[in-house]
Amino acid sequence: MSLILRSLTVTDPGLVRPNNEDVAFAGARLIAVADGMGGAPAGEVASEIVISALAPVEGSDPDREPLAALLDAIGTANHQIREVAEADPANEGMGTTATAILLAGRRLAVAHVGDSRGYLLRGGELRQLTRDDTFVQALVDQGGLTPEEARRHPQRSLVTRAVQGAPLVPATIVLTAEPGDRLLICSDGLSDVVTDDAIAQVLETYPDRAQCAEQLVKLAHQAGAPDNVTLVVADVVPVAGEQAPPA
Repeated sequence: MSLILRSLTVTDPGLVRPNNEDVAFAGARLIAVADGMGGAPAGEVASEIVISALAPVEGSDPDREPLAALLDAIGTANHQIREVAEADPANEGMGTTATAILLAGRRLAVAHVGDSRGYLLRGGELRQLTRDDTFVQALVDQGGLTPEEARRHPQRSLVTRAVQGAPLVPATIVLTAEPGDRLLICSDGLSDVVTDDAIAQVLETYPDRAQCAEQLVKLAHQAGAPDNVTLVVADVVPVAGEQAPPA
């Protein structure tokens, strides 16, 4: 049985930021979110570079090792960001997060840098597929903060790794896709202000992807939406004409 993604992306500037530095991609095999940093316009440029480098992976050979395809694209973007930053002092410090998921056959490959999160909802249970590259997550890992304390910490947005032109090895995982899986990639404008429990409830409650995305943005707004809010919701489904095996 062949599988594809039915995906949808929504981006919202939030209620505080004057511009939107997030960029996303939603395809039939690839979904990705990049959250730029470095101030306008540098952050927007960096996130655009990452998504532009990742987008062609959508049409890559499905038999190719999926992690290699993602890592090559992120590496290309990293090199381009270094060149752009070196060419113009105004772009010094520019960078972006990058979280991408590629479906290849029955494999879901995840590559991640920064604090844009990837989630999997399967059988009513939400699993975070990525680990935040942030100062507060390091404190949580060391037992110095609880996850709830980290959510309120004033330095919660301090990213420790980004696609910024320096040598970089993204975090990766590969898992087996199942029909009925629901994937979410989001910028920290959602995950910093909306709890995982609330995210899981929305993903479970709203089968329609557009309604699901709209409700998630609404929750971010209700929490003050201090940052840009960008997300991709994707459902793993059989290719048209093929039936999922009985449970």
